[in-house]
Amino acid sequence: MFSVIGLVGGLALLIILTMRGMNLLIAAPLSTLFLAVFSGIPLFPQMVAEGEISMLSSYMEGFSGFVASWFIMFLLGSIFGKVMGDARAADSVSKWVVDRLGVKYAVAAVVAACAILTYGGVSLFIVGFSVFPLALSLFKQANLPRRFIPAALAFGSVTFTMTSAGSPEIQNWIPIPFLGTTAYAAWEVSLIVAIFMAISGYWLLKKIIDRAVAKGEKFEARDGDPVIEKQDLPNPLLSAIPLLIVLIVSFIFHDSLGTSALIIALTSGIIATWALNHKYLKSVWTSASNGTMGALLAITNTAAVVGFGAVAKNTEAFNSAVAAVTDLPGSPLIGAAIAVGVIAGLTGSSSGGQQIALPLVAPHYLDMGVDPEALHRVAAISSGALDTLPHGGYVVTTIRAICGETHKDAYPAFAAVTVIIPVLGVLLAIGLFALGM
Repeated sequence: MFSVIGLVGGLALLIILTMRGMNLLIAAPLSTLFLAVFSGIPLFPQMVAEGEISMLSSYMEGFSGFVASWFIMFLLGSIFGKVMGDARAADSVSKWVVDRLGVKYAVAAVVAACAILTYGGVSLFIVGFSVFPLALSLFKQANLPRRFIPAALAFGSVTFTMTSAGSPEIQNWIPIPFLGTTAYAAWEVSLIVAIFMAISGYWLLKKIIDRAVAKGEKFEARDGDPVIEKQDLPNPLLSAIPLLIVLIVSFIFHDSLGTSALIIALTSGIIATWALNHKYLKSVWTSASNGTMGALLAITNTAAVVGFGAVAKNTEAFNSAVAAVTDLPGSPLIGAAIAVGVIAGLTGSSSGGQQIALPLVAPHYLDMGVDPEALHRVAAISSGALDTLPHGGYVVTTIRAICGETHKDAYPAFAAVTVIIPVLGVLLAIGLFALGM
């Protein structure tokens, strides 16, 4: 009973503290302390025998383990995004998309710009910072409520592109070492699900925005809003080449190098961006340095909640929940989707959720004879659903830091397109696998 209180209460505390603006590097350890006390986990390694668990050792093992596994990918992804941004290549690609669709399709333009950059390997956080000024300008011209910009940015970034087959984002690559698959696992089902999520999510987002406009909501300018200055931008086609290079290189090496192919792909993207747009890039080393700081912020925020999850998985309540999920009747993929999705929600991170869940559930389902490719795709898509609960690092960064909105105003629409739509996508994927695809 106390273990359940600790698990549920710790998660609730993490959400509340994050929604109130507390830094995740503080909120996560405090919530972990609550979890450990109610679950009867000793706080320090000096309080237990050698080899036994303690809150501090488990938390830091989870934290440092995630950093050790994925720091290079976070680093290169952030540097690639920063170089693309500082060379104005990301702006050029985004502006090209926006200009083609225009004010009439303002929401579609924002979503498309984010989708292209994300699927090309640009870090999710960098995409938000890059596209936000364009989104703000479009929403202003179309007189649409600005509180829906976070939902548009997120829908284009973390739904139908992030977890799709071939995506260079790490959410699509984490299952590889656990399942022996590739980044293109179950691509046929992935394509159908991605199309479904893109169409249904856009319809839902438009419906929500149109309803708000019908009630009289409109764009409201604020002091300090970024202004898009007229500036010389690189050729959009040349700017898109690094995105294609990331995809092509990762495809070439994904079989032989696994997750390490992402290192070569992102490095190639960085070099290509510099080579094609160096005259617009003041200092590639300054951009790399700034990208490094962005990577540190992103990975430490994620690792902070992974540490919370690492402690949570040692509790009686957590293990009982995992056992109940893995023993669910029906398709094993349902249990896998629930396990990965719930743990991603617990940690507030799709990548962190997979990193914790897959070592626990993958061997169980593989021993049952579950198709590794189907398991890969279901795990990836389900990780991108509950990861955008209010306490998620990406949620907080996008709503507050990038867009300057509040959870109260922006989160309902944000959740509709980043939680509901991916959940429906998971159900569709499981249904298609059940039909033999």
